[in-house]
Amino acid sequence: MRENGTYDELEPEQGGRGNVSRETEGSHRLAVPHPRFSGVSTNEAYPDWAPNAATRAPSPRISAGPRPPVVELDISAPANVRWTGTVYERGAAPIDEEVPLGQDELPASTRRTPPSPRPHSAVPADTEVAVTDAYVSRETEDPPLALEAKRAVQILNPSGEVTMPRPLHRRIVSVANQKGGVGKTTTAVNIAVALALHGNRVLVVDLDPQGNASTGLNVPHHAGVPDIYDCLIDGAPLDAVTQAVEGIPNLWAVPATIDLAGAEIELVSVVARESRLRRAIEASRAEYDYIFIDCPPSLGLLTVNALVASREVLIPIQCEYYALEGVQALTSNIDLVRSHLNPNLDVSTVVLTMYDRRTRLADLVEQDVRTHFGPKVLDVVIPRNVRVSEAPSYSQSVMTYDPGSRGAVSYFEAAREIALRGAEQTGEQE
Repeated sequence: MRENGTYDELEPEQGGRGNVSRETEGSHRLAVPHPRFSGVSTNEAYPDWAPNAATRAPSPRISAGPRPPVVELDISAPANVRWTGTVYERGAAPIDEEVPLGQDELPASTRRTPPSPRPHSAVPADTEVAVTDAYVSRETEDPPLALEAKRAVQILNPSGEVTMPRPLHRRIVSVANQKGGVGKTTTAVNIAVALALHGNRVLVVDLDPQGNASTGLNVPHHAGVPDIYDCLIDGAPLDAVTQAVEGIPNLWAVPATIDLAGAEIELVSVVARESRLRRAIEASRAEYDYIFIDCPPSLGLLTVNALVASREVLIPIQCEYYALEGVQALTSNIDLVRSHLNPNLDVSTVVLTMYDRRTRLADLVEQDVRTHFGPKVLDVVIPRNVRVSEAPSYSQSVMTYDPGSRGAVSYFEAAREIALRGAEQTGEQE
């Protein structure tokens, strides 16, 4: 390096062979010694290179000691050889041949040998089958969309076959609960649609002035439409106000208009006010397997009319504490109606709705309800499902809006369980 900061150019013979790749060497041999490890000076190791003034002299501690001989290593040795010796002075020998001990070689007792393979223990036949089944390819299973399509076809039942047993006698069921927002209308509509899709003749009577059941079944219920009010106040026959539900065979509905809101007051002065609905149903000439009466969230005369006209009561219970308080008041009224007006009335079915498995409260409410009502509680619970809430906005039930959803499947299972229980009870009575 010069004083002005430049470097002296090296001649080709001074630079030696330069950065020539070892792959171009014909002998494929390389020299091991290096000034740092050999103990020789830089001039002795590289005689063709002349250091300038800026070159640092080697340390005396490193340069002390005799110069070891140069060991050449053949890098083109075959693959079936075993390397022995020290780190810088290795030797190669075939694996099948015995390597004689030398001065620079390790003893055979300390030389590493490849470990022998571990023996495999026998696997029992049943374990092998279980492991095979556990790793079955997912391609052999139906994808989620295919499973949803299968459930939809099963629920819609396009063939129209009677897959749910028909009762021997007409079943009149009141869907009642004093607590509002527990799923009375949703339960009545979806169970009625499920039974109708599978071969049963079903009538839904909307006894709630809000008319939500009429909305869910897409039945006209604006002012001026003949409705259940005409039967209760004017004594009109039930068949005169019944409408067929569009798109669902074997399903009919009696709508409710805003006029029904004043029926509570008008019924006070009517003779036999508690049995007006029962007379209208008995005067009907149509044959139905099921009649579901959607009751309002109160214990007034409309609900009393439904309880007098029914033989069974279906109680939807939301899995919350307030719903349990409403059930206590309802059961007290049912006992009063049974004692004075309808001795055949009985709580036949209890269904848990809006069940959220993520909360401990839902489990506690379920345990309390099953302890109190026993086998009357359906095994199927209705979970919280957004499809169930979206369906009324399209004037549909969840059975037709999204038949593959969890809500539709749950209501379908609940309807089938109700049908099977009714067939068993009818058979025992016969």
